[in-house]
Amino acid sequence: MKLYNYWRSSASYRVRIALALKGLSYDYVPVHLVKNEQLADAFLGLSPGKLVPALVLDDPGSPPLTQSLAIIEYLEETHPEPPLLPADFAGRAIVRQMALLVACEIHPLQNIRVLNYLRGPLAQGDGPVAEWVRHWIAQGFQALEELARRHGDAKKYLYANGVTLADLCLVPMMYNARRYHLDLRPYPALVAIDAHLMTLPAFATTRPEAQPDAE
Repeated sequence: MKLYNYWRSSASYRVRIALALKGLSYDYVPVHLVKNEQLADAFLGLSPGKLVPALVLDDPGSPPLTQSLAIIEYLEETHPEPPLLPADFAGRAIVRQMALLVACEIHPLQNIRVLNYLRGPLAQGDGPVAEWVRHWIAQGFQALEELARRHGDAKKYLYANGVTLADLCLVPMMYNARRYHLDLRPYPALVAIDAHLMTLPAFATTRPEAQPDAE
């Protein structure tokens, strides 16, 4: 497999964690988002949305996969061990609820193309843009903190007693929160869970700074 991704992309980070947890090897193909390499015509064939990640499977007849959660669900269905979703239907819905809170509510508002629009056509400086990012992460983290207390131990995992899809979404967003200097004191459960997850090899080895294209 080939994973087209960017070292600091949250969506790419999620998929790297999933691949590591599943024990799957892949070729790392960097796509530099700041240099707009994702806008090249050659990349359009892999990702019509001009976004990373894109996963190219070993089967030459299979189309490239995009959208991080779709990729992770594919990996879950084709390589079910270790599972990233609970066995029961309600549990699976709750885990997806937490994952989507991050991937669909928080993350899109800090996507590089959104931030570039704020800086460009809307003429916002770095200060207001950073405050924009912090505001929306904080809004989402308030809900996620409560969900972590309802459905997990608030110490090691977001849900129950093992790694799930929700944790794969949390860790990259915690990285972004620190990058933009969000005050994390209101979210002690998320901080504790993130700290525990980063002791696990699948999370530590896939962190942005450990990637070959890290700057």
